[in-house]
Amino acid sequence: MLISAQQAEFTAERAAAGAAPAVSADGLGCTIDGRRVLSGISLEIPVGAAVSLLGANGAGKSTLLRLLSTLVAPTDGRLRLFGFDGSRATAALRARIGLVGHQSMLYRDLSLLENLEFFGKLYGVPAPRERAMHLITRLGLAGREHDPVRALSRGMTQRVAVARALVHSPPLLLADEPFSGLDASSAAALEELFEALRSGGTTIIMASHDVAQSLRLSRRIIALRAGRVVLDAPSCSLDAEEVLETTGGGG
Repeated sequence: MLISAQQAEFTAERAAAGAAPAVSADGLGCTIDGRRVLSGISLEIPVGAAVSLLGANGAGKSTLLRLLSTLVAPTDGRLRLFGFDGSRATAALRARIGLVGHQSMLYRDLSLLENLEFFGKLYGVPAPRERAMHLITRLGLAGREHDPVRALSRGMTQRVAVARALVHSPPLLLADEPFSGLDASSAAALEELFEALRSGGTTIIMASHDVAQSLRLSRRIIALRAGRVVLDAPSCSLDAEEVLETTGGGG
């Protein structure tokens, strides 16, 4: 498939270029409908990092994730992903990114298995049915694989959306409130999966409103306030009260 060919070319180029950070942002800014949403974002996130983005509603977390996913172009500044220019993202570069957003991006009339097989084939995944079933089982959805997405609860739909983002084994996972709508057992399974991904070298950048969970799951906290970075520190050096005070509360 086309994406597979581009992916092979990308991998060869990256090997020639040598190791590079998963994300390198220099002075990123974003203006949407005349409103300044992000300003002066400069970050370097190495491969294999686990990072949580925190901040009050409207702080710019979701917009930053959309910039990092290349779905939105920055108004100013420079973004590089794995050493390549994010403003000229190719299909091969985008294939290295998995995104869990506020919308599931699933086809509601298709079953779980049909959705995941479709996205697996789109990305040129070998044995897409087997990969889909692996994720369905890993996320506690075995037995529901033939149910249409429209018949699922919000929490189950969220789990399928996570599986969709991971079906092509991307080295960079961007997750916007991935635990939203999950019950305790589902959240525990997803936490375990995220830890396994991180241990395997996947870079995870997660926007969250849950400070305590973020401190537990991530190795680094980046907090935004009014579109600017106001805190960037190892999670082990922080406590929840300090983070809430810096961000102005909530998530």
